[in-house]
Amino acid sequence: MSTTENPAAARMPVLYLSHGAPPLADDPMWPGQLAAWSAELPRPKAILVVSAHWEDAPVTLGATTTVPLVYDFWGFPDHYYTVRYPAPGAPELAAKVRALLGDSVHEAPERGLDHGAYVPLVEMFPDADIPVLQLSMPTLDPVGLFELGRRLAPLREEGVLLIGSGFFTHNLREMTPGAAADEAPSWSREFDDWGRETLAAGDIDALLNFRHAAPAAQRAHPRIEHFAPLFVTLGAGESDLNSRRTPIEGFWYGLAKRSIQLG
Repeated sequence: MSTTENPAAARMPVLYLSHGAPPLADDPMWPGQLAAWSAELPRPKAILVVSAHWEDAPVTLGATTTVPLVYDFWGFPDHYYTVRYPAPGAPELAAKVRALLGDSVHEAPERGLDHGAYVPLVEMFPDADIPVLQLSMPTLDPVGLFELGRRLAPLREEGVLLIGSGFFTHNLREMTPGAAADEAPSWSREFDDWGRETLAAGDIDALLNFRHAAPAAQRAHPRIEHFAPLFVTLGAGESDLNSRRTPIEGFWYGLAKRSIQLG
């Protein structure tokens, strides 16, 4: 078992992680970093994931039974399409989400976990024995997502691990394949440095306004869907900014893989 036992519902931290792409599994460093991180967490009763790869309004819940994964990527070697992650469904968690968010919640009962959810979970919780539910992003508006996180925060008291899954910088047109873990173009490094300093200062307003406040924001995120899950994490973990951890940092193909834990 990769996590500390949690027989009673303990207050869970909330995470934002950079999830990479399917080849993350073959990286010499990153899978071990994710596994070490999860080993330090209390064992969740369930996991709720908000991924950069699912935008749908209003808020929509994925399958509450075990259904096939969503291989939402193209052009990769065949073995990446044979990965399985048969985690139990989470109907009880879905009911709690609906109670928190109201009657506007929709359901997509046939939608399995996309790679923003299962790629990191395979490394963090490889036994696939914890119920997992995926939630769509109903907007890319930072304030709206922050408020969504606030509304989901009570789930932490019931042993639910909330994960915002994105990528701290994400510009696929300017990736640098073959770059070492400490190598990155200036735009990626500048944005990552700004993010590190702004998170350390607990400056939520600047983070929400990152498109205007951060250096190289347009190059770091030509479209913001991979930064957007951070705002759900910040909303759900607002009370724990002072107990922030950064279990993973550095770069992957020049993109910042900074990942944080609140609480």
